[in-house]
Amino acid sequence: MAAHHPGSAGDSDPELPTFSDGPRRAALVAILAALLLTAAFAMTRGAFDIDMGAVYRTVKSHIWAPAATGQVSALHDTIVWKLRLPRILLAMSVGMALAASGAVFQGCFRNPLVEPYILGVSYAAAFGAALAIAFPLYVLSVRMSAFLFGIAAVASACGLGRVRGRTPVVALVLAGVIIGSLFMAMVSILKYVASDAALREIVFWLMGGFYYAAWSDVYIVTPVVLVCIFLEWHLGWKLNVVSMGSEEARAMGVHPEKYRAILIALATLSTTISVSSVGVIAWVGLMAPHATRMIIGSDNRFVIPAAAMVGGIYLLVCDTVARTLVSAEIPIGIITAILGAPYLIYLLRAKGASLAE
Repeated sequence: MAAHHPGSAGDSDPELPTFSDGPRRAALVAILAALLLTAAFAMTRGAFDIDMGAVYRTVKSHIWAPAATGQVSALHDTIVWKLRLPRILLAMSVGMALAASGAVFQGCFRNPLVEPYILGVSYAAAFGAALAIAFPLYVLSVRMSAFLFGIAAVASACGLGRVRGRTPVVALVLAGVIIGSLFMAMVSILKYVASDAALREIVFWLMGGFYYAAWSDVYIVTPVVLVCIFLEWHLGWKLNVVSMGSEEARAMGVHPEKYRAILIALATLSTTISVSSVGVIAWVGLMAPHATRMIIGSDNRFVIPAAAMVGGIYLLVCDTVARTLVSAEIPIGIITAILGAPYLIYLLRAKGASLAE
């Protein structure tokens, strides 16, 4: 594992600018404005374009003037309120969850190449979903099955990585790789035995997407994600200390294992509930924290909320492209990979030397 992490407190990356709190707060406001503008733009685009005025009137009729709902076009009401708004809110929530979790995991493991699925969440959730899809008589729903298996995978990785009462970072990562590989093999078995219809559904779930986003998804995912991000942000200064290393953290009076466990639990919860709702969406949790540190510096008190908003913007852009590029919707996992790979290639070429240290 790399000993240096760009988010380490008191150890500023020489390639990253140092900001005072004022400009960083201004950057947070600017990123928030960009997120809201991106969401507003996404509301107007789709198979049926709608102008911003119609979007505003439709949303207003439901939130501020319910009596005026009958004055809004039924077509606009269906497209804006029932289809696009819950989808956009869910995409924002999932993007925020994955990006903030990526920042937390990178800080906890002191490695800039770590992402939210490092402990086996993705393939464990995929196995849970595939199990419910392949065997419809299975007691649990697809979402609940994916969620429970994702949580079980992280718990298993933490238990497997625990050595003599402690959980070394390297042991935890290796345990996550082992658990993820095991569930990957089990997903392959289910794909092999599934019917053609179930296999197609499993493959689409693995590629991720917001095809069936509804208000019920928003009500379940968004509150959990926002609470987790708020608590991660509240512990941002602890993450700064933890990312300096265990010995340095203890010298400063911070219990590294305790706070690492709390932060990993929060990041895992938000990641798992997101994955269980929309499938596996890669790259967001790896890219957004890197992009954020280039903009706002390496202090996790600012990186966590900023990365969350950058992740929301990125996933909104990818989702808008996925549903407007061609007549048939493209799974969003394909879009995030296509757009994410060039950025990671740039990162590897531009900062390969520092990442290897």
